[in-house]
Amino acid sequence: MEIAIVPQPVSVKPGQGVCSLTNAAIFASAEALETAEFVQALLPRAPLNPASVQKGAATVTLSLDSGLERLGKEGYRLVVSPAQVQMSACAPAGLFYAVQSLRQLLPAGGELAVPCVEIEDYPRFAWRGSMLDTCRYFFSLNTVLRYIDLLAMHKMNVFHWHLTNDQGWRIEIERYPRLTEVGAWRRDTRAGHENDVENNPNYDGIPHGGYYTKADVRRVIEFAAKRHITVVPEIEMPGHAQAAIAAYPELGNLSTPVEVSRKWGVHWDVFNAEEHTIRFLQNVLDEVLELFPSPFIHIGGDECPKKQWKESPAAQARMQALGLHDEDELQSYFVRRMDAFLTARGRRLIGWDEILEGGLAPGAAVMSWRGEQGGIAAANAGHDVVMSPTSYCYLDYYQSAEREKEPLAIGGCLPLERVYSYEPIPAEIDPAKQQHVLGVQGQLWTEYISTQEYLDYMAFPRLCAVAEVAWTPAAVKDYAGFVARLKAAHLARLDARLVKYHPLEA
Repeated sequence: MEIAIVPQPVSVKPGQGVCSLTNAAIFASAEALETAEFVQALLPRAPLNPASVQKGAATVTLSLDSGLERLGKEGYRLVVSPAQVQMSACAPAGLFYAVQSLRQLLPAGGELAVPCVEIEDYPRFAWRGSMLDTCRYFFSLNTVLRYIDLLAMHKMNVFHWHLTNDQGWRIEIERYPRLTEVGAWRRDTRAGHENDVENNPNYDGIPHGGYYTKADVRRVIEFAAKRHITVVPEIEMPGHAQAAIAAYPELGNLSTPVEVSRKWGVHWDVFNAEEHTIRFLQNVLDEVLELFPSPFIHIGGDECPKKQWKESPAAQARMQALGLHDEDELQSYFVRRMDAFLTARGRRLIGWDEILEGGLAPGAAVMSWRGEQGGIAAANAGHDVVMSPTSYCYLDYYQSAEREKEPLAIGGCLPLERVYSYEPIPAEIDPAKQQHVLGVQGQLWTEYISTQEYLDYMAFPRLCAVAEVAWTPAAVKDYAGFVARLKAAHLARLDARLVKYHPLEA
């Protein structure tokens, strides 16, 4: 039987024979019972902690072992012999990842049998993430939960949830109901590609919208937590704010009203920097903090054009009163206010690398997307960094140079092999500062992704490659081996989960 686990474990020692789990029994210590529920989902006929075991039946055991602290809290041991499966770790997260490896040792269909093997494993990076944009197109709660479960299958541990943008505000805020009454809905959407507007300046005529209630958000967080995934919310500011300004015009810089945007790209309408707007957004964050236990809160900070600030007497007066020299410093002031607000509440701010402009807020972490330079500068300055450059991590890019054969995508070309080749620690980072690279993240912006099927097609198998970049030691990575594992078993697992992935190149 094939041993084809994705991401590739640190150490795999194949044994002789197989272990049949058709009549297995599951044994779990008290602290491992919650994780054992995932094993029962894999082996629905297997009893948990039975008084007796059928003669000749295999046993599956789950236990916490402080002696495995050397593997870290997410590390584990998985030992399969003909008579038993033993999973152990020093913490529940590691035990959960042992179950994910067992999940991948089981065949996608047929007899419940796994190959004998000894695995010792632990992740390279602490942040193994994927961002899903639910603003450009709204996805159902079930689609979000399904996506999180697929992340868990690949031992990813951060779900970055993009919840607000120009085209939609997707999270219920009780204090400001118009954010969803108005901001969650647009009257229609640009048809065709944004860059081809001259040839196709049309809109589809279909109203679009939706939002997640607080009950929905709690469901997502609970579902993710059971899978040891942290949900990091993103509330965009000061740019990408048009949906919020459509709902509450006083947040903007102009006297003329705006609508929730129907098109893509960078928008001129940004939040003003007045005290009432900062207070408004901090009130929003208060409700966000009540929902999300994540230590990090993402405030965006990207693609904030300064045109309206430059032309606004109020913004210029605000800069003068604060002693700021330019609009970049005004954005830095804005970010620092949010940083202080979150820090006072025991949380940490993270934002796209534009938050470096005008001076980085103390304690803030950076998500480096415009290449690696922002991440390099931030890490060398002692700030934590998540590497997510467009050139390796943007899964909304085309997957083939033959674009005419692919569905519409935002641009660029990012084939599977290039994703897999990424090294998240650039040589320009001082070796003494490399610990500030928390990890890596794959992004799924959804300007052209409107269905779950197309989401699958763009995410997989490239997200499998991101998972291996984030988990597997660089010395163990091997693209040919990765593709062989996909073909041998992993694509069949995705088929079993009804994932409509992009086919491998011939």
